[in-house]
Amino acid sequence: MESFVMGFALLLAMKDHGSSLIVGGLIALATLLCAGLLKRRSGWILGSLLQVAILGYGLIVTPMYFLGTLFAVLWICAIYFGRKGEAARAAHLASRTPPTQ
Repeated sequence: MESFVMGFALLLAMKDHGSSLIVGGLIALATLLCAGLLKRRSGWILGSLLQVAILGYGLIVTPMYFLGTLFAVLWICAIYFGRKGEAARAAHLASRTPPTQ
């Protein structure tokens, strides 16, 4: 979804210079490619850096300040609740007794 939002932000940035379109296009592509890397730690780091880049794109397209903040909050919640869920899953698996033979 973030990639689509960046694509729509590119439509708003069309009146600006070509460099803002290139930067926005690279951010949109990177967010799309980052989704495939989320099973690795590098994907999480890249995703966090992209959140900062999207907030920075607010200098070119002002509504991206709001949308970037919204997606950054969603990103932080996903990391927090994902870790919490994985810890609960690990505790559940550890508490299970192995089957007797």
